Amino acid sequence: MNAPSTSNDAPAVRLGLRENLPQFVLLVIINAFVGAMVGMERSILSPLAEQEFRLAARTAVLSFIVVFGMSKALTNYFAGRLADRIGRKHVLIAGWLVAVPVPFMLMWGPSWNWILAANVLLGASQGFTWSTTVIMKIDLVGPAHRGLAMGLNEFAGYLAVAGAALATGWIAARTGLRPEPFYPGIAFVFVGLVLSVVLVRETSSHVVLESQSGRSSVSQPSAGEVFWRTTVTDRNLSTISQAGLVNNLNDGMAWGLFPLLFASASMGLDQIGTLAAIYPATWSIAQIGTGALSDRFGRKWFIASGMWVQAVGIAVVIESTSFIGFAAGGALLGVGTAMVYPTLLAGIGDVALPSWRASSVGVYRLWRDFGYVVGALLAGLTADLVGLAGAVWLIAVITFASGVVVAVRLDGTLRHEHLVYEGTRP
Repeated sequence: MNAPSTSNDAPAVRLGLRENLPQFVLLVIINAFVGAMVGMERSILSPLAEQEFRLAARTAVLSFIVVFGMSKALTNYFAGRLADRIGRKHVLIAGWLVAVPVPFMLMWGPSWNWILAANVLLGASQGFTWSTTVIMKIDLVGPAHRGLAMGLNEFAGYLAVAGAALATGWIAARTGLRPEPFYPGIAFVFVGLVLSVVLVRETSSHVVLESQSGRSSVSQPSAGEVFWRTTVTDRNLSTISQAGLVNNLNDGMAWGLFPLLFASASMGLDQIGTLAAIYPATWSIAQIGTGALSDRFGRKWFIASGMWVQAVGIAVVIESTSFIGFAAGGALLGVGTAMVYPTLLAGIGDVALPSWRASSVGVYRLWRDFGYVVGALLAGLTADLVGLAGAVWLIAVITFASGVVVAVRLDGTLRHEHLVYEGTRP
């Protein structure tokens, strides 16, 4: 990748969180607006499908998650490739431009197909914007604080998911499911786009600097080689990819089925909005600490035990019938996800070399967000066959099994990071 041209008065390029704090904080703020865009749907789209569009089958209700996940997964992959080729900032701006029609389509779409089309655009926007903020933060901080950087990035994004879910549930309880709950989305898009155009700086030069520190001795792999390494052939990268897929498999289930499960227990829209916010709020706050701790103690056992805690949280939700029980299960699910989410991203950064890291992140996020598709289809089909509880139990078992795979197969990726910097491979 070629370094971008810089003027003589451009600031010196340095790696590190403290050295790049203003840009890092700006990207954290932008990612909060990215998260808020998807948070708009979190508590009300499943009820909207049932109440306004009269969709009865769970698979049909969850179809918006399927198209969102497929669109986001594919866009993640291309975001990584494009970020390496044309620069991070251009991809970030493109993502915000794709999001411009989304709030209006959700507010005024006359049929369910309009809602699905809005989710195709939303998924593409999320793939470009969220992937790029992840890649740019990894570029800025260098290897020393990668877990902390990912924790802060995901903290901002998922705290905004929680806040938007809570806000839209509150608005919907007072005004109805459309159009008022989607009004904030117009502001989210406008502010995110303006900040990205005016204030964000390109980070490709940071990648060049890191490549010069000793990790550039290995030949540059092709796009196909990066794909197969991240998916199958590299023990660490492929294990991380499967864990990411299962993590979002259970998140897709929670997004689509939990509001229906809460409604079946006679929870109102206010309560459903609060419960839908507890899980991502816990997740967002806790992962500041878990990401930083994984820098110190390693990635493997944070990921494995986090998958197991997620499984326990899902089980608690299934067995509960009260608001307190649902809240406790959602909080446990959030803690488990916090142990996993930033740690997986940091693990990819440990193993992939700077010259192809953005592409590897894109492949990982392709498989991770494909979990939304698998989770929504699996949960919907199972719920139609055996009921909501059976579908949720199946997802809990799969999540636990994924943690076992990590425990057996994942090496210490921090050790890999240090060895690669010395010019060798474990």
